[in-house]
Order: sequence, then C-alpha cells, then structure tokens
Amino acid sequence: MKAEILVLYYSRDGATAELARQVCLGVESVEKCSARLRTVPAVSAVCEASEPVVPDDGPPYAAHQDLIECAGLVMGSPTRFGNMAAPLKYFLDGSGSLWLSGGLAGKPAAVFTSTESLHGGQESTLLTMMIPLLHHGMLILGLPYTEALVSATSSGGGPYGASHWAHGQKQALITDEEKKLAIALGKRVAELACKLSPDCS
Repeated sequence: MKAEILVLYYSRDGATAELARQVCLGVESVEKCSARLRTVPAVSAVCEASEPVVPDDGPPYAAHQDLIECAGLVMGSPTRFGNMAAPLKYFLDGSGSLWLSGGLAGKPAAVFTSTESLHGGQESTLLTMMIPLLHHGMLILGLPYTEALVSATSSGGGPYGASHWAHGQKQALITDEEKKLAIALGKRVAELACKLSPDCS
C-alpha cells in the first residue's frame, strides 16, 4: 500500500499547473507515497454557465472524496489580489461536511502559488490559503531554512511554501530554484504523511 497525497490546484496560464507537477515529483520521490493530481473548474458570474464534467485536457476535477481518501494535501493557486483564486475557494467553501466530521484533522498540508509581479501578494496568498486548512485541523508545513534554496532563490519560494514569479510573462517559465523548492515541498508533506499513515506500514 502507498499513502496518496492530493496535489490540488487551479491554474489559468499554466504556471501553477507546472508547480503542481513539480510538487508531484517530490511526492513520488518518497518510496511509499504516490501523488494524486487534481484541478478545479473555473467559476462563472453567469449562473447558467458550467464547465464540462470532465476537463478537455489535464488532470481530472477534484471531488471532496479525494480529500477524504488522501493522507495529505498540497494545494496551489495563482494570486488574486493577495488571495487564492475564486475556483479553489469555491471548492473549499463546499467542504463544510468534512469540517463537521473532522475528516481532514491531523493530515499534513502545504500550499504553493504563482504571481505575475514581484509584489503581487505571494506571501499573503500562501498565508490566507492556510486558513481554511487550519480550520479543518490540518498540520501545516512550510519550507524551512534548512532548505538552502529558501535563502538563495532570487525569484519564487520562501518559508510559507513554494512559489513562482512570472515577471509578467504568460509562459510558465519556472526557474530551477522554483522547481527544486516545489519538489522539496511535495517531499516534505509526503514524508510526514508516510510517518502518520497506516498505509506506509
């Protein structure tokens, strides 16, 4: 048996999706863990509008059952005014039954983000993404300064989680430092989940 880690994200231009793939590599580097990559559909101001049940490409859409079945969570979103994007917030807002049951309590979790500008709100986005996870009783992990690149990176990445600074570019040009920190974040969550999960025994 392997402990599965849910890597859940929303991405519009591809940078957050690329970070999610790097996080998955970190999860998969832990022998008794595997990554479950999921996204969420966009939301619309038009009440009648809806996304297809299955995405045209990329990973499947997440269901709350994914949260229940996985031993840990790494969640990512682009920055929207210093906060997570609406589609991911909408998904979390529907997880009240899991909060009532304590279904996520004690599971490790971490967050990641991407921004177009240097001062686009990376740290506030990461911190506010943690709030609903804390309400669920999850164990929040960051990137400690024992990860040397946290001090050395000149773009994304920091103690609150992995991140990417796009420099205003639409292409997902993730730097080597950003990739390595995303991998380190996935590995960190997987290692703790494996210690806590009976699936790793």
